[in-house]
Amino acid sequence: MTHALKQYLLVTFNYWNFTLTDGALRMLVVLHFHHLGYSALSIAMLFLFYEVFGVITNLVGGWLATRLGLNSTMNLGLALQIIALLALAAPAEWLSIPYVMAAQALSGIAKDLNKMSAKSSIKMLLPEQQQSALYKWVAILTGSKNALKGAGFFLGGGLLAWFGFTQAMLGMAAVLAAVLVMSLLLLQKDLGKAKAKTKFRDIFSKSRSVNVLSAARMFLFGARDVWFVVALPVYLASVFDWPHLQVSGFLAVWVIGYGLVQGVAPILTRIGGQIPDGRAALWWASILAAVTALVASLVTLQWQPQLAIVIGLLVFGAVFAVNSSLHSYLIVSYADRDGVSLDVGFYYMANAMGRLIGTVLSGLVYQLAGLTACLWVSVAFLLATSVISIALPKGK
Repeated sequence: MTHALKQYLLVTFNYWNFTLTDGALRMLVVLHFHHLGYSALSIAMLFLFYEVFGVITNLVGGWLATRLGLNSTMNLGLALQIIALLALAAPAEWLSIPYVMAAQALSGIAKDLNKMSAKSSIKMLLPEQQQSALYKWVAILTGSKNALKGAGFFLGGGLLAWFGFTQAMLGMAAVLAAVLVMSLLLLQKDLGKAKAKTKFRDIFSKSRSVNVLSAARMFLFGARDVWFVVALPVYLASVFDWPHLQVSGFLAVWVIGYGLVQGVAPILTRIGGQIPDGRAALWWASILAAVTALVASLVTLQWQPQLAIVIGLLVFGAVFAVNSSLHSYLIVSYADRDGVSLDVGFYYMANAMGRLIGTVLSGLVYQLAGLTACLWVSVAFLLATSVISIALPKGK
């Protein structure tokens, strides 16, 4: 086994474990505070700092990684997630909205440090000319991560039902502590350090292709989270009267399926053996917009709403997965090799901005107008993604 492959497997293992606890944490917070009687908008606000600090972290974290190395930013992410989990294991009377928002802020910083480090490291572990292998490695990392995030949703519902909120936090913190120790011992120390000193102003991308892709990514992820983060789980629990395990189980199946499709995206998008480019991104974004419009129309007409939501959103998840995996490859391909984390960090800043917008709108629009309105906002965001994608480079 080559050194590069060993490092890739270690990075993937770190990312897997982090993602499992991150998915579980999200579901634990949504279901626990919904059970305590919090409104949809209040639950969305619990994730506000998680997303806000994700934006800041991606912007600054890429620059930090060029100075300290991707190993340092990945390990810092693991450590901060442990602190966040321990903070949420505090006595119930401490868990006010401001306190939980602060803990979620730490978790948001941790998640995006970990993700930016994992995605950027792949670029450094492969020769520049191996674009096909790069797409495959990115797809495997991204797809397996999201499959485990789905498993984390189910795990979160299960931990809440079986052990309670506090014990779940303590158990997940213990697992990540073991992962952190292994990472400190084995991860390559200088991975991702830029050869030249980078200035702080370099955090803003100077590449047109990265900027266009980042804008498309912002609307793409806003389109998902506007219904997925708060509106859908609250709707399933309150309107369909699904129990916690059924809600978390459905969302787990959705994200696991999403991750599996991401893993095979290179097969679905390589028409005629060609590596995909901006044309493929435009094509798949347009398909997703059409799928979402169909689901929104069926729910608006109240045609078998439970069937339309469950089946329709599973189809949405599959097409969204291809879009996400394709974008993840394109950003790593577009990124400058020396200081790759700067471009990747800027891109995931836009990703986090999309999640922030989607999360806030998920609570606000649902509370004001319901799930149907959330779906139509998603359609509008996907049309914006498609229009922006027209400007992506063809034939990279």
